[in-house]
Amino acid sequence: MNKRLKYAAIAALIIVAMYIAKKKLMVHNNDRGTFAYDRTFIQKYDKSALVLTSGESSILVSPNYQAKVFTSTAEGDSGKSFGWIHYTAFDGKPDPHMNAYGGENRIWLGPEGGKFSLFFKPGSKMEFANWHTPAAYDSEAWDISFHSGTSVSLFKDMQLENYAGTKLTLRVYRLISILKSATIDSLLGLTPDSSVSMVGYETENTLKNTGSEAWTEQSGMPCMWLLDMFPPSEQTTIVVPYLSDLANTKPATTNYFGEIPDERIKTDGKTLFFKADGKMRGKLGIHPMRVKNIAGSYDAENGVLTLILFEKDNLGKYLNQEWNTDKEPFSGDAMNCYNDGPLAGGGQLGPFYELESVAPAAFLKPGESQKHKHAVFHFTGSENSLNQISLKTLGVSLAEIKDALK
Repeated sequence: MNKRLKYAAIAALIIVAMYIAKKKLMVHNNDRGTFAYDRTFIQKYDKSALVLTSGESSILVSPNYQAKVFTSTAEGDSGKSFGWIHYTAFDGKPDPHMNAYGGENRIWLGPEGGKFSLFFKPGSKMEFANWHTPAAYDSEAWDISFHSGTSVSLFKDMQLENYAGTKLTLRVYRLISILKSATIDSLLGLTPDSSVSMVGYETENTLKNTGSEAWTEQSGMPCMWLLDMFPPSEQTTIVVPYLSDLANTKPATTNYFGEIPDERIKTDGKTLFFKADGKMRGKLGIHPMRVKNIAGSYDAENGVLTLILFEKDNLGKYLNQEWNTDKEPFSGDAMNCYNDGPLAGGGQLGPFYELESVAPAAFLKPGESQKHKHAVFHFTGSENSLNQISLKTLGVSLAEIKDALK
């Protein structure tokens, strides 16, 4: 073969390879439920959205949408997209209560309710009609201060007013980093298993008082609040290990939006199980003295084990977030779970479900800061392999999880 024919053959092979790659990408981009589809969708609305990658694992971070981690995958572009994204919310009119764009990890500031609420104007009745999420962490863009292939740092300056009428001037920072498989195994105490696909990332969140007044028990103060939104299924169960108590006191608040029915929640004295099917609105919270630093969920329909790992402060005071001002303001929970469902008027935000962690009340003087770390992990693989991870981290088997709410 002469050189001209040889080069022509090589060029033809390159063209064919590029065509195949392009077709594969087009298939991925049109395959709803994959990471490629969600990445393409979000980048349509946020040109600054970033992908952080480690091996086959990736996460999608959006500066324009409040520094959210919108979604993640453990198996590249064609892999399952783990986050919940509300596709119809992006072209609609702004919602006066909450723009539910979705996202599998976002930061809010609390408290939601109580004497120092940031979601209700001073003197207003605490009901849904008067509930409004502050724009700074609902609809406004954040700034990037640094990014690389595996991490990004973002920040937002905010001016807020709480229910007590206190003006709060602050800055919030978010450092988001995707984790290597070896780091995930080390953090969770797992034995490496090449048959398991995984993705994990850590968020380091910092709240700084940039105003001229200290935040006290009289003025009120904010707290950091991390919320993870995931798509529900008929076979998804939230799993929350908690510390046992000899006094046998109730470990959780279960009546945020009315008491959760018995058939949707169960406890065995050390683990709480909560149905996450997106069909009935309910929220629970684990008391600070009973909370552990880990929780999760298992979607038996899709074979996905999800974990969150977060910091807790045994000496901290946690703000009450319930929609009333009668409770003592520092009687709040340190970890929450939410299952979405129809509202009283018939509409619905989702469906989705949430795993959440809360930092203690930020008693900060001018210039002082508080940090709160929150990490998210997803695992797919054989049921036997996932069962070993569940036993090691949550203390229960997949069989126990699946049978808990039958």
